[in-house]
Amino acid sequence: MEKVTTKKLALYSGRTHPELAEEVAAHLGQGLGDANIVEFANGEIRPRFAESVRGADVFVMQSHYGIDGRSVNDSIMEQLTMIDAAYRASAKRITSVCPFYGYARQDRKAEGREPITARLVADMFKAAGAKRMISIDLHSGQIQGFFEGPVDHLTAAPVLENYIRQQAADAPVIVSPDSGRIKVAERMAQHLVDCDADIAFIYKRRPKGQANVVEAREVIGDVDGRLCILTDDMIDTGGTIVSAAEILLARGATEVWAMATHGVLSGPAIDRLKNAPLERIVLTNTLPLPPEKQIPKIEVLSVAEIIAEALSAVFDDTSVSDIFDGENLA
Repeated sequence: MEKVTTKKLALYSGRTHPELAEEVAAHLGQGLGDANIVEFANGEIRPRFAESVRGADVFVMQSHYGIDGRSVNDSIMEQLTMIDAAYRASAKRITSVCPFYGYARQDRKAEGREPITARLVADMFKAAGAKRMISIDLHSGQIQGFFEGPVDHLTAAPVLENYIRQQAADAPVIVSPDSGRIKVAERMAQHLVDCDADIAFIYKRRPKGQANVVEAREVIGDVDGRLCILTDDMIDTGGTIVSAAEILLARGATEVWAMATHGVLSGPAIDRLKNAPLERIVLTNTLPLPPEKQIPKIEVLSVAEIIAEALSAVFDDTSVSDIFDGENLA
């Protein structure tokens, strides 16, 4: 007996950032599945999909972030249980979609007796039943190698670059806040050659043994009399960005903007950014921005279309890297 098999795409979201998942589903031209997550009195959670996923290509989407009284660890565990539910419901293939990947900064041992938690998280997703992973602007590209299976590393650069073309087309300087992001800033400046963009970077140091403490020391590059745009993968406590903005202005920059894919905005971040000498702070919607963190200088751009294109390519078994002309893998 011969039978032509049909393909079914199913997209589900955890409770951390369902608005982004709904936007992605709209770009895909379909509805967002109902994960039917129940939370018991002791804090345990139980998802149960409202429809059959047998033989389906299931995408489970969750940004790893603490919101509404839940922690980043809760969001990871919630996604793991959803993946396990799909696996036990006979899904054909399960893809873990993590717009913001938790614990990404713990990707190596910087000092003795430390964990490599980014690898641990990848192992947990594999153990739960995920065959593939999709994420946006990982803190370091090496995390792709932690997951035992294909990883599609997307980038929000096209969205951020289009914003610069529209808002700052007159010879901006793309500034890396540290030496580790020079390659990313250099690529962005090359893409913005039509805007006559230049590049600079900040030399900084972190005092040994002190978390969330950064000291900007010097600017390498010509920033005098120029609009400077700081670019990073995330803004967490805001220390790096604020310190970099202050030294850029001290070296003659006329105006400083900050751009980042992930607006983590932990602890004192909002107070720091309110008082920082930054004219604009441009983020994407990989993470939710609660009302208490919405300040006038913050603008949020959507990456839903990029995620939708990647999900569609995975579903159709076509190239994801072609969406970015192969420049998304670093």
